[in-house]
Amino acid sequence: MTAPLDIRPTRSGFNVARLGQQALNWLKGLIPPTVAILIFLAIWQVLTMGPSATLPTPIRTVQDTWELIINPFFDYGGTDKGLFWQVFTSLQRVAIGFSLAAVAGVALGILVGTSPLMYSALDPIFQILRTVPPLAWLPISLAALQQAGPASIFVIFITAIWPIIINTTEGVRQIPQDYNNVAKVLKLSKPTYFFKILFPATVPYIFTGLRIGIGLSWLAIVAAEMLIGGVGIGFFIWDSWNSSRISDIIIAIVYVGVVGLLLDRLIVFIGTLVLPEEQKK
Repeated sequence: MTAPLDIRPTRSGFNVARLGQQALNWLKGLIPPTVAILIFLAIWQVLTMGPSATLPTPIRTVQDTWELIINPFFDYGGTDKGLFWQVFTSLQRVAIGFSLAAVAGVALGILVGTSPLMYSALDPIFQILRTVPPLAWLPISLAALQQAGPASIFVIFITAIWPIIINTTEGVRQIPQDYNNVAKVLKLSKPTYFFKILFPATVPYIFTGLRIGIGLSWLAIVAAEMLIGGVGIGFFIWDSWNSSRISDIIIAIVYVGVVGLLLDRLIVFIGTLVLPEEQKK
């Protein structure tokens, strides 16, 4: 009979067997999406191989955009820049607009959630404005700000703020009444009540709003840049369409999707750091 495998932690503090199992589980998790992507590419290849196909095949797409793929950092001046700079410019606008929306949205959400008077006064306005499409705000922002850059940031701000406000407000209103009663009995100060009761109970709702908001922000900037022009992934897609560079559009769409996923994962990661320990799953 062989000796049992020793899986105790090594001197370095790492459990080799556990790390190996985690790596194996990670690799197994990659199998389903990899197979799905390969099937999708195979179907795409078959459907676009005919002489009447209007879209390029995956192989043709890679061939047409090889320079964009291997060198996304080129900068020939003006709007002739690689995809890295196009995405980076869009992300700068999203970072500013979304950050402003997060601060204002959380503050307004807490204010409206804690005040029945403010809730009855402002919630109908929020419910009306949140249904306005993002691009409908672009002419107003251009007229008010007179510049494309600030106008696009305002579109991001006004698009992202509503889910943040609404989710934060709902989180505040869902605080159990027993918690509020205990706070009154103990005569907790407002700062203590905020950090010990209100914020821990509301933070899951806040991050739900932030996740929705970041997704809407990324959608809004791509659409807005198609209209305002200049450097940005949205304008790159529109310019490629005007120049009949369909392969460039497909690669840009892949970039948009990947960046959108990374932004969502970033908000989720920050949420795991902020979320109270007892609420983590």
